[in-house]
Amino acid sequence: MTGASTGGRGDWPVVVIPVSPDEVALDALLGALETATPAGARVWLADDAQGGPRVRAVIDAWRTTTRMQAEYSRRPYPLGASAHLAAVLDACGDEDVAVLAADAQPAPGWLDRMAACLDAAPDIASVTPWCNVGETAGWPRMADTAPVPHDLASLAARLASLGMAPQPLPAPVEHAVLLRGTFRRASGGLDATTFQSAYAGLIDLGLRIAAFGGRHVLCTQAYVARSGEGRPADGDLDRLAARWPQWNPALARFLMEDPLADVRARIVMHMADDGSPVAQPDLFGSLRA
Repeated sequence: MTGASTGGRGDWPVVVIPVSPDEVALDALLGALETATPAGARVWLADDAQGGPRVRAVIDAWRTTTRMQAEYSRRPYPLGASAHLAAVLDACGDEDVAVLAADAQPAPGWLDRMAACLDAAPDIASVTPWCNVGETAGWPRMADTAPVPHDLASLAARLASLGMAPQPLPAPVEHAVLLRGTFRRASGGLDATTFQSAYAGLIDLGLRIAAFGGRHVLCTQAYVARSGEGRPADGDLDRLAARWPQWNPALARFLMEDPLADVRARIVMHMADDGSPVAQPDLFGSLRA
């Protein structure tokens, strides 16, 4: 999928959405996407033979009214989540690609702000936004499950108003990730032979990218919610640990040391100052202090 958009950036990343059988989640995603994404952005709805007639009806109705350049593809038979995403990413060549989970709900400004983070330095290889189930990028609490915020637009506006710089992450997170095409291609792309899930495949890709000198960052000004947690396929975590024995210790250190605690605390203080509802504090914050 190629071609420049009419967005302010001049050439927006391709937004890739792996289609799921859940037409309700898809309808919510496309509704949020329409109000949260610049007009003219390129969107590829990639269906691994998952969507039935109701899913196709949702897609057809959206494509007739969307302000975006939207394409839909459907395979005649399923490849599997990781293999299908790998094929889609390969088809994008050196394009920068934003991958959204099938149940994601992007907040306004998500693509603009993530693209600005990617543009900030040439060694930034992936950008992940905050998420209610974002694991290392979790808000209001890291590595916890929280409800989808009731007012995504207000939350996103307050995050943007702080103007905080990107923060390091150990790897991209599945709910939403913007991948720099040149790093993605140089590292060999998603390994669909070893990993069945996009969840584990993206972590593996991120660790290979880091070996090529790429950095993974959290965009502190962007938010993408989702309705459930991402999960690996059976055996994927074992294969990940076998290939990257340092990954689990590194992830454990990140979770225990919580280098983003001060960032979240500053956001909470900002919301309290402007009268916004204050998120519940991290119950383990005092143990880390």
